[in-house]
Amino acid sequence: MTGNALPTRTGDQRVTRLRVIRSEWTKLRSLLSTIWCLAATVALLVGVGVAYASLRVARPPADPSAFDATAVSLAGVQLAQFAVGVLGVLFITGEYATGTIRVSLAAVPDRAVLLWGKAVTFGVAIAGLAVPAVVVTFYAGQAILSAEHLDTALGAPGVLRAVLGSALFLIAVGLLGLGLGALLRNSAGGISALFGLLFAPQLVLGLLPESMSDAAYRYLPTPAGAAVTAVHSDPVTLGPWTGFGLFCLYTSVALGLAAWRLRHRDV
Repeated sequence: MTGNALPTRTGDQRVTRLRVIRSEWTKLRSLLSTIWCLAATVALLVGVGVAYASLRVARPPADPSAFDATAVSLAGVQLAQFAVGVLGVLFITGEYATGTIRVSLAAVPDRAVLLWGKAVTFGVAIAGLAVPAVVVTFYAGQAILSAEHLDTALGAPGVLRAVLGSALFLIAVGLLGLGLGALLRNSAGGISALFGLLFAPQLVLGLLPESMSDAAYRYLPTPAGAAVTAVHSDPVTLGPWTGFGLFCLYTSVALGLAAWRLRHRDV
């Protein structure tokens, strides 16, 4: 009997997690904010990318050899990240606002499992949208740039990594928003914290001496995370995967603090 206890417990935990994921998926797709934020994400990705590519065709660069066609077509990623991040915040804070979080916690007493289920569900959902969206955006931009022979191929060095890295960056930003929302338990506070974390450090560094700001800039959340979206590495930023790894660390800290608060503080 003792030998069967662990497998049974493990099986029960697996079933519980699958049920949590199924429940969270139902919640996510039933939220009106999900439709608006995901629609905004796609619109910003495609719209900005196509518009910027059209602008560069109308105003071709003087030196085509230094032209980054991938960055042009994926210019919308820097705006789309906010739509994804806001959705991450609202995915958890909406339950606190309506009080339904009490029902969720009653159904899933292990609070860490509840947050884990939300993170997995949200991450998979964003991946399902972001990966095809960035690929379509890339090809749409390259089709426009080809009019002036400024386009590049997906198989060119660093291009596939930048395209898929853009999707990974959006997923990580969304999970960061989820972590901040779960930590602060307030929509306005979570969104403000998200924008502050992504924007404020660069503004503060602008007030410091150049030698200090250049040294610290590469370790800030946005420059670190966005490094994976660029084909050519900027000398003042970290390498693509190193920078993205650091951004994932920021996200993990937010989710970890949220899990700690969820375990130790009542709703």
